[in-house]
Amino acid sequence: MTAIRATAPRTPRTPLGRRFGLLMGALLLSSLGNGLCFPFTSIYISQLLGLGGRAAGGYFIAMAAASFAAALAGGPLADRGSPHRVGALGGAALAVGYALLAPAGSVALVLASGVCVGAGFGLFYASIVGIVDTAVPESGRRSAFAIRHIVNNAGIGLGSVAAGLALHGAATPVGALRWLYLANGLAALPLIAVILGVRPRRRDRPEATEPSGGSAPSGAGPTYRALLRARPMALLILAQALFAIVGFTQIEATVPLLMHDRMAVTLGWVSAVVAANSFALIALQPLLRRRLERLPETVSLAVGPVLWTGAFGCGLGAALAGEAAPAAVRYGLLLAFAVIFAAGELMYSSAFYPLLLRWSGEDAVGRASALASLAWNLGTASGPPIGLFVVANASATGSWLALALGAAAAFTVAAALHGRTAGGT
Repeated sequence: MTAIRATAPRTPRTPLGRRFGLLMGALLLSSLGNGLCFPFTSIYISQLLGLGGRAAGGYFIAMAAASFAAALAGGPLADRGSPHRVGALGGAALAVGYALLAPAGSVALVLASGVCVGAGFGLFYASIVGIVDTAVPESGRRSAFAIRHIVNNAGIGLGSVAAGLALHGAATPVGALRWLYLANGLAALPLIAVILGVRPRRRDRPEATEPSGGSAPSGAGPTYRALLRARPMALLILAQALFAIVGFTQIEATVPLLMHDRMAVTLGWVSAVVAANSFALIALQPLLRRRLERLPETVSLAVGPVLWTGAFGCGLGAALAGEAAPAAVRYGLLLAFAVIFAAGELMYSSAFYPLLLRWSGEDAVGRASALASLAWNLGTASGPPIGLFVVANASATGSWLALALGAAAAFTVAAALHGRTAGGT
């Protein structure tokens, strides 16, 4: 592979274009559909359908196994042909998988749904990086991936609110959920159409840059092993797993429990802190956009966990202040945690995928995306148990301190990545 540069050439700010807007609109709708269902799946299968915990566990095991296999297969497929075809196939598998849960009444149908949903996610995440990249000019990559992160989170949040309203006071929750799963499956259909619709025609394609593997034809580029032999790429994939473990899963799973169980924060304020994080993502992106575009990607990637460390420090301050502190101080620190954490998320999302794209080369984007997806899945599977173990065995101050130390560990990997690339390795 050719030498990896630490920074990209700085180009003028460029509009992201109509194709990207259409893609984000369809992604928002699909994410909204996911938000309708994902908090309720285990309850739906085990209790409402009466199939028990084993069936619910089997669903998630089938989903994880299928996602792993589909990501590994989808990466080379995206490189060999078109990421748009692979993404559309993934969207179709998601539509079928979620629609199967609507009439599900047997373990076999539940497992079939898990396989389809897992395969859909594996194929989709192995291809979405290439799909987004072809929809925007190179100078717009950083903003595009930051916006994609915001759209995904906003859609899930809106879907969760809509699901709560739909289920509130429902006489037959199982009936309401069947309709929600059907709606989730239908929400994936526009995404399939848009993915295929925004596929660049041959005459619209920019001249491809030389891939990192040299002059190899499309689809014959670096293998998974070859990609991971490059130290910066290996560090980048490791950083992806760590960011999921110490960052994203902690704000989703650990921090709400920590606030409620260890700090006596009411559910209303827990919801307010989580909502503040989502709104901060939307508000900060246009404010930070110019600054993010001026920072080298490796620097931005390292700044993300630094901000997370500071955010967890705000939580530590709220815990140390205790219930005797004025509400403005205590809840102000928790809201500051949510906003600073959001800024760290934007640092990550604006840097990670542009680095992945440049370092993989044109002929291995699908494989690199699959590796990133697998690292993310590993992180999201292991992060919550680790965080919940910490909360169960430590005080509030000890838990916040442990979270800050985890973010600091992620910083050491990102800093090593910057040092490695800055030296022109």
